[in-house]
Amino acid sequence: MRSILLASCLALVLAGLTDTVVGQQWNRFRGPNGSGISEATSVPIRWSEKDYNWTVQLPGSGLSSPVSWDGLLFVTSADMLAGERYLLCIQSDDGAVIWKKVFPFDEYKRNKRNSFASHTPAVDAKQVYTIWQSTRGSVLVAMDHDGEKTWEFELGGFSGGHGPATSPIVHDDLVIISNDQEGKNGESFLVAVDAESGKPRWRIDRASDRACYSTPCVYQQAGQPDTIVFTHSYRGITGVDASSGTRLWELDVFGTHNQRAIGSPVIAGKLVIGSSGFTTGIKNVVAIDPDRVGKNEVAKEVYRVDKSVPHIPTPLVYDGRLFLWSDIGVLSCLDAQTGKQHWQGRVGGNYLGSPVCVGGHLYCIDQDGVVVVVDARATGLKVLARNELGEASSATPAVSNGRMYLRTSSRLYSLGGKKQESKK
Repeated sequence: MRSILLASCLALVLAGLTDTVVGQQWNRFRGPNGSGISEATSVPIRWSEKDYNWTVQLPGSGLSSPVSWDGLLFVTSADMLAGERYLLCIQSDDGAVIWKKVFPFDEYKRNKRNSFASHTPAVDAKQVYTIWQSTRGSVLVAMDHDGEKTWEFELGGFSGGHGPATSPIVHDDLVIISNDQEGKNGESFLVAVDAESGKPRWRIDRASDRACYSTPCVYQQAGQPDTIVFTHSYRGITGVDASSGTRLWELDVFGTHNQRAIGSPVIAGKLVIGSSGFTTGIKNVVAIDPDRVGKNEVAKEVYRVDKSVPHIPTPLVYDGRLFLWSDIGVLSCLDAQTGKQHWQGRVGGNYLGSPVCVGGHLYCIDQDGVVVVVDARATGLKVLARNELGEASSATPAVSNGRMYLRTSSRLYSLGGKKQESKK
């Protein structure tokens, strides 16, 4: 009996250690499963230039966010004049650039707020995965952590007047992409590629009517297969069996008006929350319950929010609260299970990046490069600080090993954690 108890205790300890290690990785857009959540307590609320651990000048510019694995950061950028795009590997302790890989490209049509490096990479213990898209051809590229290319997967040309910005995710041994395009010339599909070999595992073709940029997430409930959740303006919210590629459910919730799904879906307990809209038009954030799939039941809409909701920033769920940080700087706090509003207030600024929550504080960067920090546990809007980065930003912060990484148009900053002692 005593040995059984000891074994059980050891299993719990190991499980806790595993959770801690996994939590230290920021392996995709907005970190673990796109939640944007870190429980780190070593990131300051207010800071000045002297508080940065280091800053790195990036080649060219971009809007992508960094990702992290075991002390390595990966970030993309692009130099339009040189016709080059870059994937960089940076040492997180001191900001040293370990390697830089160059990918030539031809200029393509894009929205003035987009860039030629808007895709956030995904990373796992072995490889980093980057998407490069253009009208002439698009590829998903896998590189090992030493910077050697292991495989390349052709996605075909990209069609969309706003330019591309699709980001991959990694789940188990799959790299998963939502390749939604625009018009008759585009070929839209959802695809899962074997992470080891680069061979396709499954593919779902979709109608080509709107390029969307949301990054999928994973829905996991006991007794159900791991489900990859995708959002699209005119397909709604879709759940796909991660292993087989079988479409399990789809709920058309966003309507037929002019819109684009840019913010990514998030999980709130048993609910899936997705968004779609148009900058100056109708926007919706919709919560559905997909845990009703069976012989006689289908996924069901639970609630929707259509006032002061974001078009581009992704929603965030923390401690039972749903935070909606709008493009024009209105922040709403709602009950994540019912949609009932707790409070709403104006933080100011204009936003293309999404908020993250670190140690109970929301951080979001406005387009002018001001990092606004808000108390996520307060009973009303409580702005704690406004920190200026000194350069425009449209990126979302990343957090790993107690440090926050902030990306502006041309620079990457490390903040918080234990500072690395200078080498003499």
